Amino acid sequence: MTIDIITPTKKLFSGNAKRINLPGSNGSFEMLENHAPIVATLAAGNVIVVDDKDEHKSFEISGGVVEQSANKVIVLVE
Repeated sequence: MTIDIITPTKKLFSGNAKRINLPGSNGSFEMLENHAPIVATLAAGNVIVVDDKDEHKSFEISGGVVEQSANKVIVLVE
């Protein structure tokens, strides 16, 4: 699946990944390929992206919104 993590001033990450862990407002959750479409709010915490080589990339956020549809994940963060 493709993932874009975007702030108001720059793009933090853009690429393919096997999974993404997110700090949801109601608790952390994970999305894998073919996840059901979702829009959710995010709390402060770490967004962790695991790429096809099992390398982890972590981004600290103070909140935001995530949308996933058709294996395209867009994370808008502060």
